[in-house]
Amino acid sequence: MRLTKKLSLFAAAAVITASTAVLAAPTFINVLTGGTSGVYYPIGVALSQLYSNGIDGAKTSVQATKASVENLNLLQAGRGELAFALGDSVADAWNGVEDAGFKAPLKKLRAIAGTYPNYIQIVANAESGIKTLEDLKGKRISVGAPKSGTELNARAIFEAAGLSYKDMGKVEFLPYAESVELIKNRQLDATLQSSGLGMAAIRDLASTMKISFVSIPAEVTAKIDNAAYEAATIPAGTYDGQDADVPTVAINNILVTHEGVSDEVAYQMTKLMFDNLERLGTAHSAAKDIKLESATKNLPIPLHPGAERFYKEAGAL
Repeated sequence: MRLTKKLSLFAAAAVITASTAVLAAPTFINVLTGGTSGVYYPIGVALSQLYSNGIDGAKTSVQATKASVENLNLLQAGRGELAFALGDSVADAWNGVEDAGFKAPLKKLRAIAGTYPNYIQIVANAESGIKTLEDLKGKRISVGAPKSGTELNARAIFEAAGLSYKDMGKVEFLPYAESVELIKNRQLDATLQSSGLGMAAIRDLASTMKISFVSIPAEVTAKIDNAAYEAATIPAGTYDGQDADVPTVAINNILVTHEGVSDEVAYQMTKLMFDNLERLGTAHSAAKDIKLESATKNLPIPLHPGAERFYKEAGAL
């Protein structure tokens, strides 16, 4: 009898312990960003710090990746909870555009917020003589990792301008920092970067050599068959030695999660971001363009219900 009673008490204690463990289970939030010299990474670090301090039981991490395409595929596989991605890549992921790096439609994706625009920034060593898109013919250029968001942008822009990779002297598929190093070493003439303004890699290049910016005229932008691409301007003085405005293309960035993230966690991630926009702006100036009033506009995927709850409370929906 005593043995039976002891076993019953032991079983009850085990159930209580297991229940406590479940209640105390940490919330893992892995933030998928991009290269460490880009804009996604510092903003992602700032977000992870906000979530670590502001969400009970949160264990956060930041993962440097090849950005948009890789991030979206990782989210679909449940290997991250929040990711940065370009709007056109998000649309391609939702629709399963194989040529863009998505073998099937990624229907688990959900939006947290539209954020700030990426600007296409085509930068060249001034000694190369490159000043226009036409001048890129026969030159050595880097266009981002294969089938990355940046590389997909490059293809769209070159096609609209009547160019292709075959027109270039050499095409490298490299991330920001590596591209800049090769320009410094005179092994590349130019690089096309898709990023927020004031990105570290271009600032670094501008501080070490004279560079030129290649304009993307509005008429070229108009020929791109994708509503995500809009005519924009890189303001004069954004980088050392850049004395004039540069016409270019902008594509909005989207913070994306997946349907497996709980409504409460998605709500908290959204709320903490908008409650701390000033802090995010100190992490990188590009975050200063994140606006509550535009966060839910023109999203190519459904909002996460947790994020939707926040926007309704904030009067943005």
